[in-house]
Amino acid sequence: MSIPQADPSKTEDRPFIGVWDPLTCVDEIPTPSCLSRIRQELSDIEDNPLPGIFVCPEDNDITRIHSIIIGPAETPYEGGFFHVFVKCPAAYPAVPPHVRLMTTDAGKVSFHPKLYACGKICLGIVGTGPGPVWTHDKGIGSVLMKIQLLLSDVITPTEAYSSVLKDKVRHDTVRVAVCDAVAACLHSNPPYPSRLARVMMKTFTESYDRYEDQIKALGELESSRNLAHMLGVSVTYLYQPLMSRLKNLGQEVKDKIQPSGGLTGPGSGGI
Repeated sequence: MSIPQADPSKTEDRPFIGVWDPLTCVDEIPTPSCLSRIRQELSDIEDNPLPGIFVCPEDNDITRIHSIIIGPAETPYEGGFFHVFVKCPAAYPAVPPHVRLMTTDAGKVSFHPKLYACGKICLGIVGTGPGPVWTHDKGIGSVLMKIQLLLSDVITPTEAYSSVLKDKVRHDTVRVAVCDAVAACLHSNPPYPSRLARVMMKTFTESYDRYEDQIKALGELESSRNLAHMLGVSVTYLYQPLMSRLKNLGQEVKDKIQPSGGLTGPGSGGI
């Protein structure tokens, strides 16, 4: 079962549509004004944190920025760790940053019609979709808040389809955006800066009981399965394996976090 995708071709003003993927764009030498702007934006975000959004540049290149967006409460994305990679081109802020959603289970999961399984994010502000376009007074925080807003609900064509799809998104959120994401934090070389990995493990520990409740609720979705069958779509909820995996991760993270609240292993330190 897949989420219907938006059609980014149905927009009139997308001057930057041809280049969207920060993993494949040409690596240019940033201008001094580009670097100055990025430093100022990162400083502003540090001083005035964005609720539910954590941001950290790479140590050796501040134009390469990682963000974790926490799925908003009371949505199918609740508690998920959605990893967004941002690359500011040399001409930034005259042009928008390139952005990619990294939380896709290696290209197999789409969480929203505007969040493609390939990682593309359909947004006017970055030139990949309809809506308000980029202006130089916008910034990294503006882009991340737009993405966070997408995670407020799942857009679907019918109410019945919406019910089934939201249950699937809840399942994929726990499976991919929680379990896979936290498991990656335990690797010796996680896909996020160590600061973000620490934030994720701390948040996971604090919210652990809620994650268990979410999986238990998934175990009671017989009505959703029946409705999915009537709609001609196939869904699979791996309740028991998911719960076992969550419990194992809970113990592994607990073992990594010291009683004082610190973390063991490379890159440990204050959050």
